[in-house]
Amino acid sequence: MSSILTNSSAMVALQTLKSVNTSLAKTQEAISTGKSIGSAKDNSAIWAISKTMDSDVRGFKAISDALSLGESTVAVASAAAEQVVSVLQDIKGLVVSAQSENVDHAKIQADIDERAAQVASIIGAAQFNGANLLAADVDGNGATSMSILSSLDRVGAAAPTASTIDVDTADFETDVDLVADLTAITDTTTAATALGEIETFLQTAIDGAAALGASVGRISSQNEFVGKLTDAMVSGIGTLVDADMEEASARLQALQVQQQLATQSLSIANQGPQNILSLFRG
Repeated sequence: MSSILTNSSAMVALQTLKSVNTSLAKTQEAISTGKSIGSAKDNSAIWAISKTMDSDVRGFKAISDALSLGESTVAVASAAAEQVVSVLQDIKGLVVSAQSENVDHAKIQADIDERAAQVASIIGAAQFNGANLLAADVDGNGATSMSILSSLDRVGAAAPTASTIDVDTADFETDVDLVADLTAITDTTTAATALGEIETFLQTAIDGAAALGASVGRISSQNEFVGKLTDAMVSGIGTLVDADMEEASARLQALQVQQQLATQSLSIANQGPQNILSLFRG
């Protein structure tokens, strides 16, 4: 039955055209944005997962900055500690030379005093951004260690927890105070006493430098891991929400053809009522 009031063919053709246009618009959006899931309406579950991971990525980028700052701070202290060790070795050589009777102990002591002052200067200057891991007071507020944010740990749906790397001060300011604690050399007796003391100072400095060097290595390794983890998470997010551009390109061409055919089909369907006029022509 034909009707001039209800054109079923046109209704079907119109619905088909609307569906094709909707798919075409979505494909064009995916191509322009590079994302197959750009909002919650596209796929709410995947969108929610991607946003949670994206927030973690931003957190890890901040952690990488914190690790870089911490690594620089500890590296400065480590370099200063190694320099202190070098100067103490020079002082030990002077103290050893003072064990002989026929040397000028006064001149040797004057040389030691200059090098002791150099050690104190190195310790005082071994700070980065206001933190000195060779001082008794690391930050000027009584701290004896420095905490460095190192990771965000997430288990299941629970909120992430922060992890830190704690680096204790080597405290050369107290333990390697040559000015106050090293016996002044005036003869072979005081030279023998000073030799035992400088050996203790040297071992303390070596232990402190080794500890700081190990901390630098750990922080650097953690920073490298955080960088790789961040890259892996970004790649994972991309796998979830990024558009497959090859597929999108092929789909776009197919939908454009479908759109043309649906438009032509609707045009043909709309011409149906015109055919009814031929029934009334004599």
